[in-house]
Formats: sequence, C-alpha cells, structure tokens
Amino acid sequence: MQTSTKNTFRLSVMTLAIMNITAVVSLRGLATEAVYGPASAFYYLFAAIVFLIPTAMVAAELAAMFSSKQGGVFRWVGEAFGARAGFVAIWLQWIQSTIWYPTVLTFGAVSIAFMGVNPTADAALASNRLFTLCIVLLIYWTATFISLRGIGWVGKVSKWGGIIGTIIPAALLIILGLCYLLSGGHNNMDMNQSFFPDLSNFNNLVLASSIFLFYAGMEMMGIHVMEVDNPKRNYPRAIIIGSLVTVAIFVLGTFSLGFIIPAKDISLTQSLLIGFDNYFHYFHMSWAGPIIAVALVFGVLAGVLTWVAGPSKGIFAVGRAGYLPPFFQRANKRGVQRNILLVQGVIVTILSLLFVVMPSVQSFYQIMSQLTVLLYLIMYMLMFAAAITLRYKLPKMERPFRLGKGNWLMWLLAGMGFCGALLAFVLSFIPPSQIAVGSTTVWFAVLIIGALIVVVAPMVIYARRKPSWRMPDSEFEPFENERK
Repeated sequence: MQTSTKNTFRLSVMTLAIMNITAVVSLRGLATEAVYGPASAFYYLFAAIVFLIPTAMVAAELAAMFSSKQGGVFRWVGEAFGARAGFVAIWLQWIQSTIWYPTVLTFGAVSIAFMGVNPTADAALASNRLFTLCIVLLIYWTATFISLRGIGWVGKVSKWGGIIGTIIPAALLIILGLCYLLSGGHNNMDMNQSFFPDLSNFNNLVLASSIFLFYAGMEMMGIHVMEVDNPKRNYPRAIIIGSLVTVAIFVLGTFSLGFIIPAKDISLTQSLLIGFDNYFHYFHMSWAGPIIAVALVFGVLAGVLTWVAGPSKGIFAVGRAGYLPPFFQRANKRGVQRNILLVQGVIVTILSLLFVVMPSVQSFYQIMSQLTVLLYLIMYMLMFAAAITLRYKLPKMERPFRLGKGNWLMWLLAGMGFCGALLAFVLSFIPPSQIAVGSTTVWFAVLIIGALIVVVAPMVIYARRKPSWRMPDSEFEPFENERK
C-alpha cells in the first residue's frame, strides 16, 4: 500500500483515501443528526452538495496546482491575498483542530466506558467528568507520542485505525440496521416524516448547521500532497474516493442508529454505543459490545492522530519560513515538529479541564463543537475566495487538475462553498434548543470572545515577526508575486 523511495515514506492513493475518511468521518456525529429522522438524509445531501463536493474539488485543484510547494492552505490563501491572510488561514486550521480534540476524545472516553458488561454502570461511568477527563488526556498524549515518531508511524496507525475503528464499525452498524428491519424489528424512526425538513423552524437549522463540520477536513490532506507518488494524478483520486465513502457512511449510519433508538432518547455522547448494544442484545450477541467499543477507541485514536500530524506540520513549515518564533520551529531528530506538538498538548490539556466548570459533559461537547465550527468556517471562506481570486491573479499557471475549461465551474463550486460556510457560520452562534447548554451568557461569551481572540492572535504574531525568525535551511518557496 505504501512505497519507500530513497528512504522517503510515500502515501498510496488508498492509504491517503483512508486517511481522508478517517480524518473526516467520526461516527460520534451520527447521533446529532439521527434526531431529525428521515430529514437527516436531506441535511447530509444538502451539505455534501454545497460544502463537501466544493471543498473536495476546490482543494484538489489548489493542491495539484501547488503540488511541488509547501504550505497547504497557507500557500493557497497567501498566493491570493498575501502572507498575512495565508497565515491567518493556516493558524485557524491548526488551532481549531486543537480545540476540537477534547470534543472528539469525549467520544473516545464514552467508548472506553462501554467496554464493561453492565450497560447501566457503563452509562454512569460515561457521564463521569473526571473519568472523561483522564481518558481524553490519555488518548491525546498517546496520539502525540505516535506523531513524534514520524509520518511512517502516522500513516500506518491512521490507516489501520481508520479501517478497524471507523470503516468496519460503520459497515457493521449499517448491516445490523438492515438485518434488524428485515427480521421484523421495530423501526423507531418515524418514516412518515418528510424528507424535506421544516426550514421555517429556525431551531432545526441551528443544530443541523454543525453537519458542515462533519465534512470538514478534506483540504487538510493538502499538507501531505508532497508525500504522494504522482500527486497531480493521485491526490484528486484519493479525495474523490474519500468523499463518496464519507457521504455513504453518514447517511446510512445515521438511519441505522435511528432505527434502534427513539429520537427522544438520543444522547450526543452515548447513543452510538447504546445503539450497538441494543442491536447486539436483539441478535443475542451481547458479547460483541465491548469488542466494538475497543474498535471505536482505535478509530478515535486514528482520527486524532491524523489531525495531530496534519495541521501542526503545516504551520511548522510556515513557521520555519519566518512566521513563528524560533521556539516553535524546533524539531526532533526525525524532523517532527516537537515543540508545536507539545504546546498543542498543553492547550488541549487546559481546554479539557473545562469539564469541571461546564454543567454537563454534553454541554461542554456542544459549545466546543460550535467554537470549532466557527473558526474552521472562517478558514473555509478564505479558501473558497482564494480559489476564485487565483483564477484571475494567476490565470496562466499550470493546473494539472482543473475545474472546467473556463471559470464558471470554479465560480459555481467555490461560490456554493463560500455561501454554505457563511450560512453555517451565522447559525452556529445560536444555542440549539434541543440541548441544555447552561447559561446563554456563557455560551455567547465563549463563542464570540473565543473567536475574536483566536483570529486576532495570528495577526499580532505576523505584525511582530522578525527577519531572524526565518531558518536558513527553510525550503519554503516565495509566493509568485514575490518572484517578480
């Protein structure tokens, strides 16, 4: 699956596609949309059309366009709007993933809690904040240690962890749901509900807007474009394969969860494991519950590992070009961004401690998810705008993977992506009525102040940068307009 040329680890199409699926697909999100019943399919398909497909296709063109140059989204946005905007974009990509870790790792903690044989005791343990905190930190620092071993370890663990902990459980959930219905099991999903949701109900849009983050991450693989054989051809192929599998898993997996759990009983953090337990109990396979819980933990580890290694590597390369102080440019003997990973770990640890002040694990889960959505969507709006701008700013530059012969298809896809991201951005500020988030004042304060601090921080760092920050051995190539 992988080849090694001149002692350099290379990622194959299938390995990169699986890394895409692992980075994008998180089964923890199925419960969020299962509460909508058949309308969940509408939300998934709508978000896929206006966000996933534009993201995958636009990122494919940009990555192939700059396949021989480092920087990922920093390069793409920087070429269009200048280095400051590019630095803001890659900073947001990195920092939002840092904020996201406690959220996804909460699901990992729940999975470990359900390794027991007593469902009631398992559910109680899953709601214990101290237990959740300890497991979050254990999984995260394990992923960090693996990342410090280099891209070879990351690629292997991400691939097998994705297969064992995401793809196989997703396929099993879908098969169990189908067999359950065919065997006469009671369908708890109200199939009389319309496929088209009541869009006049503003509350329906708020929680559903988080689905955009379900599809986030396809562009992150642009960081690894230089580690793929024949990237101009193979990178877009991996993106397309990953996109198709991602949509199928989300739609079919959500329905399967809705078949076995009534919408009123769905919990954002526990329902996936409860759903598996219910299916196993129905088929007299209760012994399989702990096994699937272990597999899901591997899936969480693989997903976190992919993100730990990706954005941090991107901002490390940019930092060595003179955009971060020397402290953040230090690497270990394998060339891995050691100090950035350690600083990232400290931030994750501090954020995880918020468990002790939030009214519940579920409220912490939701507010951190929404802050992550806000930050990531700003980056996406910059990326889509940059893709259109580059069609006019660099019209003659080679585009091995080009969206259409003219500019109309780029305008259509990038325009849809930008508008979709903007819509989700606005809706993400509204607290969902379906979930108890505690004080609305705390909700708005965390989102607004948190977003402002995170966006302003890279601008301050950029303004205070010094020529001495650039490493002499930095391989980061100047922007096209700097060559003139």
